[in-house]
Amino acid sequence: MQYKWIALSNTTIGVLMASINGSITIISLPAIFRGINVNPFDSFQFLLWILMGYNVVTATFLVSFGKLSDIYGRVRLYNLGFLIFTVGSILLSITPNQGSLGALELIIFRVIQGVGGAFLFSNSAAIITDAFPYNERGKALGINQIAFLGGSLIGLILGGILSVINWRLVFLVSVPVGILGTIWSYTKLKEISKPSRNESIDWVGNLTLAVGLISILVAVTYGLLPYGSSQLGWGNPYVIAGLVVGFALIGAFIYVERKVQYPMFRLELFKIRMFAAGNFASLLRSIAYGGLTIMLVIFLQGIWLPIHGYSYEETPFWAGIYMIPLMVGFVSMGPISGWLSDRYGAKLLATLGMVIVGVGFLMLTTLPYNFSYPEFAAIIFFMGLGNGMFASPNTASIMNSVPPKYRGAASGMRATIQNIGQTASITIFFTIVIIALSSSLPSALANAVSQAGAPQLSGYVQNIPVTGALFSAFLGYDPVKTILSSLPAQIYSSIPPQAMAIMEQHTWFPTAIAPSFLLSLREAFYISAILCFLAAIASALRGKTTIAEIERDGGRVDK
Repeated sequence: MQYKWIALSNTTIGVLMASINGSITIISLPAIFRGINVNPFDSFQFLLWILMGYNVVTATFLVSFGKLSDIYGRVRLYNLGFLIFTVGSILLSITPNQGSLGALELIIFRVIQGVGGAFLFSNSAAIITDAFPYNERGKALGINQIAFLGGSLIGLILGGILSVINWRLVFLVSVPVGILGTIWSYTKLKEISKPSRNESIDWVGNLTLAVGLISILVAVTYGLLPYGSSQLGWGNPYVIAGLVVGFALIGAFIYVERKVQYPMFRLELFKIRMFAAGNFASLLRSIAYGGLTIMLVIFLQGIWLPIHGYSYEETPFWAGIYMIPLMVGFVSMGPISGWLSDRYGAKLLATLGMVIVGVGFLMLTTLPYNFSYPEFAAIIFFMGLGNGMFASPNTASIMNSVPPKYRGAASGMRATIQNIGQTASITIFFTIVIIALSSSLPSALANAVSQAGAPQLSGYVQNIPVTGALFSAFLGYDPVKTILSSLPAQIYSSIPPQAMAIMEQHTWFPTAIAPSFLLSLREAFYISAILCFLAAIASALRGKTTIAEIERDGGRVDK
């Protein structure tokens, strides 16, 4: 077998494993949190950290690990990533405790996984770029992108199946793949590019970037938690301090990188038009698109599926099934767009892809909360096609534009920008939804309980945290049972039986919150549509395709 196919198959296994683990966790959180006995109404912070902690870690270390791979070898650090990721999966599957301590252990073990994932993600694109000639990279990176989205699809289905059996299997399933990939990577992958051993490590740059990003990402995470009488924590002094310190350190990092002899973050790469435009388009696309899946899953689980007769316990699995068209659209377009970009360049494909995703967001705003599923499926399939049309051509364009000796750093920079955008997207989506719901949900619930025949509950339901209601719906809990079980005994006993019967119907709670939730989602979708169109403009400004190796050797390829 030619080495290029060995490199592609191994990096594809790594991406597949990492993406399965990401989506399998999202869809399996209900079983995981029931397994560790966590209360949904006071544990929103655990949800955020299990969802976002992995991204925080990978976003923090991707650039550092990318630069280190240029110095010590991309394959060597990629192999180490496989090993660390597998160890993290084993630890997650044997989490010993329950309650808050068990949730904290899950977060720590996910962080370990995140370190392994950072090694994998920062080097996979560089290893593929090293192994394939320039006129085959789009196709190879397209196949790699298919594995990423295919893994997301497999994770959604596999998570729904395994979580019913035992939540620990959700993490254990990654272990055999990790062991196989680790052995294969250590025995078959080889260094093609010569490591730059003469370069020293930029310790000051590493420290300022890591601490700065961690400060910002931790601050925005806690900005989503209630603070005082507010539904959000943006007024929390610690959140404000974290943002100020984080952005100050990022400013210091940029200054340091302009002064040190061997910078970790190659700012001069942004002088390359294709590199700068491709990364800026990727950032805008990630901010627009990164939180879409989580928001749609919450909407399906908390509103649409219960209205259509599904029990709260089974909604997580069916939400994953109903999201399949989004993944299928990406998987069907990824290799085609990669092959086309090898022949005709990335600009037209990537630009058109972002326009399609932007139109898809606008189409989502037209749906009622009790929508027709075929219409919904067609829209998200359409958006998946657009995303697949953008992803592999844009990645190939970025990686083709940089000199071979900087591919590790460039791959880490590309992945860092993408991960920061995805984390910011989740934060923005949650912030918009929580702000919108905090102004309309309390009165909607108060009116709903009064109309059901239990006006004495009005004051109580108006004080329910919006984050708790979102968390409850996302984890597949029956929100009404959760609310009623926490009532004081004298209030609970005063509820008339006919009112209790109305509120315990599957359609009551979803119908009560649906108008407010859908209004907030529409606001987020409008913002995402604007960002997608801006990403299309950035993509169109990338100019003609240039291949760094050919330019170095005195030739040039324009497309």
